[in-house]
Amino acid sequence: MRILIIEDEKLTANDLASCIHEVRPDFMLVKILTSVKSAITFLKAKPAIDLIFSDIQLTDGLSFEIFKAIEIDAPIIFCTAYDEYALNAFDVNGIAYLLKPFTTETIEVAIEKFEKLTHQKDDKLAKLLQFMEQSNQRKASPTILVYQGEKIIPVPFNDIALMYLKNGIVKLQTFDNQIFIASETLEELDKVNNPDFFRVNRQYLVHQKTIKSAAKYFNRRLVLHLNIPFDEKIIISKKKAPSFLDWLAQS
Repeated sequence: MRILIIEDEKLTANDLASCIHEVRPDFMLVKILTSVKSAITFLKAKPAIDLIFSDIQLTDGLSFEIFKAIEIDAPIIFCTAYDEYALNAFDVNGIAYLLKPFTTETIEVAIEKFEKLTHQKDDKLAKLLQFMEQSNQRKASPTILVYQGEKIIPVPFNDIALMYLKNGIVKLQTFDNQIFIASETLEELDKVNNPDFFRVNRQYLVHQKTIKSAAKYFNRRLVLHLNIPFDEKIIISKKKAPSFLDWLAQS
């Protein structure tokens, strides 16, 4: 844990450092600063600091000026001989307020409060990251329910080369050339918003990897050449061609 001390009285600063080391020997003191000006200069460089112990009344002003001038993430434990600034302390990342003369016991209490807050933050972050990972996994490999005789089978989106409407029935063709009947309409499948697919016209949703090439066709339209066997011509209108080419360029 990296600690910064802002204190203009040398003896007090050294005493504070000794007390912190006594209650938490693994904490590392990065620096002792003695003024508003030097603290602003130091913190502008965005040093890696986990916790700040700061006096309030410094030789060139109040330490609140530091934290209003520089945006910091580290919590602050304020140390002062006066309690008149208590409310202001909690407007600028303050988590504890120690009255001088402090003791190892009062410092222990303040550090425990910091550790408790940090632990709660880490727990929330861990849960958020877990949720995001699970969410991304679901998004990365969604499935479509398809019918095969009496069976209903989930087919991953990434296995599907082409989705199309034929005779009022939505069919899926996989990259290994299996054909299934979908349980959703083409409009519902289009709303899944999978970036690997493009609605080339009212009849077809095509995966990027399915497209071998696109060629110019009559009236400034495009015709697709596919990497899978498919009997029908897939035509893209003049109006839709530019957005299709932009999408294809991102593959």
